[in-house]
Amino acid sequence: MENLKVLDYSNVFIASYFTDDKECAHANSEHTLIYLVSGELEISDNGKKIILHPGDCAFMRRDNRMMLQKRVKDSVPYHSIVLKFNRKFLREFYSGIDRRTIPKGAKRNRKSLMRLPSDRPDIKSLFESIIPYFDTDTKPSDAVLKLKMTEGLYVLLNTDPDLYASLFDFADPWKIDLMEFMIDNYMQELSMEEMASYTGRSLASFKRDFKKVSELSPLKWVINRRLETAYDLIRQGCDSVTDVCYKVGFKNLSHFSKVFKKKYGISPNVLMMA
Repeated sequence: MENLKVLDYSNVFIASYFTDDKECAHANSEHTLIYLVSGELEISDNGKKIILHPGDCAFMRRDNRMMLQKRVKDSVPYHSIVLKFNRKFLREFYSGIDRRTIPKGAKRNRKSLMRLPSDRPDIKSLFESIIPYFDTDTKPSDAVLKLKMTEGLYVLLNTDPDLYASLFDFADPWKIDLMEFMIDNYMQELSMEEMASYTGRSLASFKRDFKKVSELSPLKWVINRRLETAYDLIRQGCDSVTDVCYKVGFKNLSHFSKVFKKKYGISPNVLMMA
């Protein structure tokens, strides 16, 4: 029988243990570092794959959906640790930065997945200092959580200067976080002009800012996100295909079935019966 355990401390430290292979969809609402202690982890992102082995670490940018294949290797259970960086922490950290130390010309990288260099002592020491909290089932204090998030943040900033632009993407305080708004409202029937207005942008600024966070146009992003949500709901089997279609924001069942099959290679009705 499969044995699994997930320990979550304040949605900052998360440890996963599996004795059987497991596949799952992972939707990042926060920037995330994932470190593999044992087993093997395959991460698929928009047709690209990386495989992590024990001691490897990867950065997953927020607001992206990836497929994770967690595998037992050589009879050793799968064990990974995740460190998340919430927006409140990132804003506080950014407010204390001497702006003169920020690399000039740092540009937001569109890559949503990055494998970090192997054999980094800062990465190893960071995650080995976190493991005992899970081994002893001891919840760390808020001060420890903040300290480890700070260590993890420096791991990233010392890896690639462009990550300054990706991690601190709220430098315009009068603008609503664009992706946060899109994730909260993708099922709503909104025009491009309304999306721009609600996020505090002109239409031109909205389009320009959206290109910084996605290779898709805003409308294609919305359709893709609706389809991903529909796929998960159909797999759960709680609602009919028709109910799912309208729940996620589609207005036409025939159109929904057509674009769903184009994306997944299977009709929603066939998936429902699988």
